Amino acid sequence: MSSTNYPPEGLLVDTHVHVFKQDMPLIPNPRHSPTYSFTVEQLTGVMDQHGVRYAVIAAASPWGDYNDYVIDSVRGNKRLRGTIIAEPSIERMVLDQMDRDGIVGVRLPFISMPQLPDLDSWDYRKFLRRLVDLDWHVHVHIDGPRLPLVLPYLERSGVKIVIDHIGRPDPAKGIDSDGFRAMVASVEKGRTWVKLSGAYRLGDYALGCAQELCRRVGYEKMFWASDCPFVGGEKDTDYRRAIDWLKQVIPDDAARTRVYGPNALEFYFT
Repeated sequence: MSSTNYPPEGLLVDTHVHVFKQDMPLIPNPRHSPTYSFTVEQLTGVMDQHGVRYAVIAAASPWGDYNDYVIDSVRGNKRLRGTIIAEPSIERMVLDQMDRDGIVGVRLPFISMPQLPDLDSWDYRKFLRRLVDLDWHVHVHIDGPRLPLVLPYLERSGVKIVIDHIGRPDPAKGIDSDGFRAMVASVEKGRTWVKLSGAYRLGDYALGCAQELCRRVGYEKMFWASDCPFVGGEKDTDYRRAIDWLKQVIPDDAARTRVYGPNALEFYFT
């Protein structure tokens, strides 16, 4: 796809997609158990259909630290980057090889954990420092009410932080929740970014939270993402709607264009 073939939205970089095969090993009691495959070939077909230039494959909690297919998918593919799930004991030499393969961060699937790990432990402090040394980021997936419990430790480590799905604010409190306020404060400190994604998972309050987040902190730390193939919500949305939703969040054309692509291009691909 040449630079002259951008869609009307301009450069599109999807910062949150998943790929998997049905026969991949699932962890015990996964949040989702897909009954189908969504391969990297299917992903690139969807990207081409919608004019998406680049995408970031997010590790998904149902497969734990079985990162093999994500790594195989991004290796040598200039259009793709990926995040993994890893135990904090992972060795630096393993991370170095993943870095060469196109992995750029670690997803922390805390939403699946009833009890949060001790981020102030030696294992986690060492782990986070290794990510800083690699210039990777942590990709945080957690319910909004618990966001204030983890952000201080991550901020103190110096690692770059990317928050999933608008921070999943407390649906009862929305922008008045502690989690939303903690997310805003973290972005204002300069090393936290937020994915404007997953609205179909969050309900009607997602739009207002995304709009208020942008109003408070601006657009430079915002990324657009689809969450394709919408595991568990396949009937609730589709790729076109994921693209169009951002037009409701950000009416200003110039600002929206930045969030659709250039912000993410600079963060993930340069």
